[in-house]
Amino acid sequence: MIARAIHFNSKRAQNSLVAVNCAAIPENLLETELFGYVKGAFTGAVNSKIGKFEQAQGGTVFLDEVGDMSMKLQVKLLRVLQERKLEPVGSTQTIDIDVRIIAATQHHLEELVEQGLFREDLYYRLNVIDVPAPALRDRVSDIPLLLNHFMTMYAAANQVKRPVLSEEVINLFMSYKWPGNVRELENTIERLVVLKPGQQIAVDELPDKFSKLTNAQFLKPGFSIPEGGISLKNVVEDFENTLIEKALAKTNWNKNRAASLLKLNRTTLVEKIKKKNLIKPKHLVKANEKTVN
Repeated sequence: MIARAIHFNSKRAQNSLVAVNCAAIPENLLETELFGYVKGAFTGAVNSKIGKFEQAQGGTVFLDEVGDMSMKLQVKLLRVLQERKLEPVGSTQTIDIDVRIIAATQHHLEELVEQGLFREDLYYRLNVIDVPAPALRDRVSDIPLLLNHFMTMYAAANQVKRPVLSEEVINLFMSYKWPGNVRELENTIERLVVLKPGQQIAVDELPDKFSKLTNAQFLKPGFSIPEGGISLKNVVEDFENTLIEKALAKTNWNKNRAASLLKLNRTTLVEKIKKKNLIKPKHLVKANEKTVN
């Protein structure tokens, strides 16, 4: 999103912004993707194809995860930066290139340089203006705005209605740490738009990584209430569910022992099991025994 903002607020805005994820494309394909190729360059190259740099002529190329680029491709990228020229794969002809390059990475490039995994000269060529982007977990107030943006964008792209996120889902998103930052959030929303168009999204419909983040975990040290607020009723209910399930699991669903662990009488525990619709695991159910008794 920073790359888009830079591009569309610059003199190059009338030309293309072309994005490439260097970590998502195998090295041999990334080379042809960036620099293009000529007919006959390799088996299957029945026609010539221009690369991303040519597609972005006069505009901007955004190289995402540039730290994952191989040393071989780093050399070719360095030439583009230094000479403003490139040669398509299989060609001996040089093409003049006029593009702005914006690069992003989750790696510390200085450390990769010290380890010999990233060229020092390329690092300094790229690091003309450094724009630090705080981790998404450190700008929680941005999450609702990003949710709205990505839902609108992917609903339009797929010509479907936006899904509707429950308040609990939004609160959960604001509490999640997002180790993959904005990219992880974007991928999550794209998946929901494609799989659940126009539907109400509840917590139990989210990927497993979210379902494991129960409201009970909000009680951990260091937790702060999200700006969107949090349902005390849901937190208490989820925490109670977790304790009952753990007590039943610990006692192999012996309700007398589980009730004793929870300092409850057996009748109260049975009522809670029925109310919460907790089901005894099949491997613990005897042939002549009902699931809940």
